[in-house]
Amino acid sequence: MRIVIYGKTFEENFHDCSKDLFRKLQEYNVDLYLYHPFYDFLRDEVNQKPEVAGLFTEYSELPDGIDYFFSIGGDGTFLETITYVRDSKVPVVGINSGRLGFLANISKEELSESLDDIFAGNYSLEERALLEFESPGKPFGDFNFALNEVTIQKIDATMITIHTFVNDELLNAYWADGLIISTPTGSTAYSMSVGGPIVIPDSHNFIISPIAPHNLTVRPVVIPDKNELRLKVNGRTRKFLATLDFRSVELESSTEIVVRRAGFKILVLKLKHHNYYSTLRSKLMWGADKRN
Repeated sequence: MRIVIYGKTFEENFHDCSKDLFRKLQEYNVDLYLYHPFYDFLRDEVNQKPEVAGLFTEYSELPDGIDYFFSIGGDGTFLETITYVRDSKVPVVGINSGRLGFLANISKEELSESLDDIFAGNYSLEERALLEFESPGKPFGDFNFALNEVTIQKIDATMITIHTFVNDELLNAYWADGLIISTPTGSTAYSMSVGGPIVIPDSHNFIISPIAPHNLTVRPVVIPDKNELRLKVNGRTRKFLATLDFRSVELESSTEIVVRRAGFKILVLKLKHHNYYSTLRSKLMWGADKRN
């Protein structure tokens, strides 16, 4: 079996869990491929030197025949992992080294049991839709996709106007600090922080959420993800910021952007005892108030 692991750093309270993880993987006799900076961190900061079949830094250095792609960190690390997984159809396993995450949802307390379940095949796979970002010049290189959201934002104190078309029909000219176009997966991320709704992962929708709109009657809109969005930005400044999950570029105001559903999906490994609604309750602390 061949497993690729992407990670960055983690706190000291995860050191023992990390050692247990690699010990367990060795017991299962897997071929490990580690992200090179993560391997350096384990060696230099955790005093751990896992046996590896190879190291990688770039997507082109990944081996063929990968069975699982482990992400060790939080939801941000999980999003970075997707830039290596791409359209490979390799299941992504999110191991959380800190607090509970929506994507990295295997906690350190259940890590050993979860690994046994994975190798025993006691899991299901969830398909997660992505957004494709299209604009002249390919500013995001050869991977112009986002799992959570595409965001258009101002770069100074002046608001921008974002003319938003759905299949060439004008939806609205948003005069705001920015606009978030989110997948259902991203509905619990940036979109939620500006008042967007929570949408269940397999809902096949986009959420369009303005950031601090000038007109208070403007609200988030949910549309089927079979639609294509076209965005035109103008304002007093010559540039605006475009973001795919964690990657950002500055674009000229004359740039036209098209956002559509990507032609592939990410496979997220889901353990049998995990439930999306229980994750919502835990992460958002629903019911934590004793009055509820």
